[in-house]
Amino acid sequence: MGELTLDLIHHLRQTGGEAGMPFMIQQTLGLDDEGYRSEVGSFLGMPALTLEDLSALFPRYDLVPYAEAVSRQCVIAEDTDATLLLVLADPFDPVTRNWVQQRLNGTVYRSAFAHFDDVRSYLEGFENSHRAMDQLAMGESGAESGENVPEISLATIAQDNNPIVKLVNSTLYDALRSKASDIHLESTPSGLSIKYRIDGVLLHIGGANGVETAEQVISRLKVLADLDISEHRIPQDGRFKVLMNQRDIDFRVSIMPSIWGEDAVLRVLDKQNGGDAFKQLRLDILGHDEHTMAAIRNLSHEPYGLLLVTGPTGSGKSTTLYATLSEINTGEEKIITIEDPVEYQLAGVLQIPVNDKKGLTFARGLRSILRHDPDKILVGEIRDGETANIAVQAALTGHLVLTSVHANNVFSVLDRFMHMGVEPNSFVDALIGVVAQRLIRKICPHCITDDTPDEELLSTSGLTSMQVAGWRFRKGRGCQACRDTGYLGRRAIAEVLRLNDELKQAIASRAPAVEVKQLAARHGFISMRRVALNAVSRGETTLQEINRVTFVD
Repeated sequence: MGELTLDLIHHLRQTGGEAGMPFMIQQTLGLDDEGYRSEVGSFLGMPALTLEDLSALFPRYDLVPYAEAVSRQCVIAEDTDATLLLVLADPFDPVTRNWVQQRLNGTVYRSAFAHFDDVRSYLEGFENSHRAMDQLAMGESGAESGENVPEISLATIAQDNNPIVKLVNSTLYDALRSKASDIHLESTPSGLSIKYRIDGVLLHIGGANGVETAEQVISRLKVLADLDISEHRIPQDGRFKVLMNQRDIDFRVSIMPSIWGEDAVLRVLDKQNGGDAFKQLRLDILGHDEHTMAAIRNLSHEPYGLLLVTGPTGSGKSTTLYATLSEINTGEEKIITIEDPVEYQLAGVLQIPVNDKKGLTFARGLRSILRHDPDKILVGEIRDGETANIAVQAALTGHLVLTSVHANNVFSVLDRFMHMGVEPNSFVDALIGVVAQRLIRKICPHCITDDTPDEELLSTSGLTSMQVAGWRFRKGRGCQACRDTGYLGRRAIAEVLRLNDELKQAIASRAPAVEVKQLAARHGFISMRRVALNAVSRGETTLQEINRVTFVD
């Protein structure tokens, strides 16, 4: 039987990566569970807990939500003396420890570890004993626009044994546990199909047989969202709120008629979770590389001008904008945002929700903001020429304006503004930079392994064997933690174009796109595809994933 040393840990990291370190240590040293606890506890000087010890703790899922606890295999809990305890399944993982430290933001806690199987059993035991019908309750009204959100008592849900109610509640609970961003309920000729969008990709989760069951599930959602259950021919939109583990969760509901009945899509918004995270949000925890972060930071610290963030829906534009605002929000300047809707609250920032029904549009709100003595302005989205022109004028009159717009890359966004009727010279004069970004899935750390791509994949990716010599290709085998996808979590990739006088002159003179790209490259511009390939070379994601998200240059 061997001995746990720093050299052994270094060797295991080199050969197998950070993932699965506790398992590799136990296997390499030939230890049983008790021996593993003793050896690791002695080496780290950290208390080792058994499953029985874990069961005596009171979990604090209000501090680290259950979904995060499952994903990161850690638990924040109160000991019998009311002190906080961080229990890690992998005490050798600095990423999780740093994440918890940032999350708790100065709260005092002690660290311990437990056998990885015990942590998994503890979390699974919580799920089995706290299913959706015991955890879900409708919250109080609280929409930004002032409308009432449907309200149902916890007792009503807990006592209701209707199988349709249980199916809906369990689906919501499972989606939250899986950190899904959307839930898709699709009517089919045989019944109902349930899908989650996890890390930007739709995954088929299960379903229910029977057309009548599908109709009743959709009707249940209509009741929750206060929609017309007798109307089946036109789209309907609504929302409801759920209280789960002391957290308010918003569900935005969209009902759409189809040839087999009606389909429903629920957008999941964990406001409280997002709010906690956004208080400490910085660009360096979004996954951007050092070059990209430095470029965005330099743009955001300019005294005035127009900074555009572009990308498709769900590409993380709002997150990047919030992170940028968080970094420049020192309290010395007036920061005002206008958004549709205000999804997360930022301390010290005046946030205005768009209300089209009352006539508060982006354009009208932006005009009023300029009379409110702002220094920095965030416009949630540029949708029309009027808003675009006002944003440009605000940037020209001494304000830093951050906004998002839908476009494919940093160069196409320039044409987008021209097509909106913005005066070219004013736009180019106001613009200081453009950030175009996407989100790529990361390889699951629980089942990561080395990989060797074939020639066909390399050719499809625009690469040769010579170009990838020295790259470390990796992939996920698929496991329970990642639902057998091989991916868990996402990170941002972005290309940043900072405009200088030469580039502004080329754009204003309507130079061909190829010429503008070549000019940008000479000034240090790195394309999104190149950033994605760098991530593959470091073993963070796969060629298949970046081919899904980006075009081959």
